[in-house]
Amino acid sequence: MPKGTPNPAAMYGIYRRAWGFEVSIVRNGTRYFKQFGRASYGSEEQALLQAQDWRDGIVRSVPPVPRRTRAEKLRINNTTGVSGVFCQVASDGRVRAWVAKTYIGHDEILRTDFPVNAVGEAAQELAVEERTRQLERMAGLARLHPAEETIRKSPPAFPAGLLSPKRSKSEIKRSTNSSGVSGVHFKAPNPGHPGYWLAITYTTGKGSVSKAFSIKEHGPEKAKLLAIEERERQLEQKLMPDTGTLAPSLRREASRHGQAAVEARPQR
Repeated sequence: MPKGTPNPAAMYGIYRRAWGFEVSIVRNGTRYFKQFGRASYGSEEQALLQAQDWRDGIVRSVPPVPRRTRAEKLRINNTTGVSGVFCQVASDGRVRAWVAKTYIGHDEILRTDFPVNAVGEAAQELAVEERTRQLERMAGLARLHPAEETIRKSPPAFPAGLLSPKRSKSEIKRSTNSSGVSGVHFKAPNPGHPGYWLAITYTTGKGSVSKAFSIKEHGPEKAKLLAIEERERQLEQKLMPDTGTLAPSLRREASRHGQAAVEARPQR
């Protein structure tokens, strides 16, 4: 978007990248940042939905500071020790007046001048008191983007069924994958070996479950098909409710994996 023009509400805080989307929102000096890749969520649409849902959660749970709090923060060029209070100096260096100024809204700016020649040494104190009165008219939260208030007041926009869970690394098809299916790989222990197709699924904290299908036994096409079917079964088992252990069928396959791999090797 052109500088000074807010992004559309749907893309507030979200930035398109070659691999997906990136969310970056700053709250009270803290940056909230997360990336959502197409590969991790299966499609660009899902990656964007996930990014928007996470962004909305941050907006709702971490609101910006109140406008008054931000207005009271001293700027680095402040020389009076009180925000919104400054002095006007004559050409000879004398203070002509003390001023209290507060930005309330786009079309409302409060300003009161206290000339020294009219009120004397009390001019600065009067300006500070006036600034306090002006701040009392300032309400609400700091305005960061037109979409902020709408997001905070609206219920969650994405039902749970609309969002796909993030894929594990083992479910993402790599650029080096030769089968067209993630988790299914062709293996050949040595140049003279006919090879085998391997279905393997990793689970964080639980290790891996795999099964090999020998080309010598099944033929190249059937071995690959069996590996793909096995991979689908492994993923179904992986999605079973977490009990802290592998599903029984996966435990059996894990114990048989060593034997399957041995059978796929050439006999000497």
